[in-house]
Amino acid sequence: QVQLVESGGGSVQAGGSLRLSCQVSGGYYCMGWFRQAPGKEREGVADIDQAGRTRYVDSVKGRFTISEDRAERTIHLQMNNLKPDDTAMYYCAADGPGACYYTSTLYPVPTAYKQWGQGTQVTVSS
Repeated sequence: QVQLVESGGGSVQAGGSLRLSCQVSGGYYCMGWFRQAPGKEREGVADIDQAGRTRYVDSVKGRFTISEDRAERTIHLQMNNLKPDDTAMYYCAADGPGACYYTSTLYPVPTAYKQWGQGTQVTVSS
């Protein structure tokens, strides 16, 4: 059973930065970050596989960076130049290679992941 624990959320002004972290226990091949704003569907933000391949949703390219510290079994999401539209609950997720490797989609898809963390809130004010 995979367990994921997120940390690092908070409140910042537009243009600011935050770094989210997710520590994972158990086996995984793909790990990703997803977000859900009130009244909206959950969307993929970024994911990374064991080979270091990454995918990003277009709206965060050039601003967000996903990385993995394999020794610490932790992934990070560095978020720069944050915008009010980035306000959401951010979730970490993990799964096998079918979630991010054996797929033709260009960005992370929430339904491909089965293991989820509890979420951390990110609020960006204008």
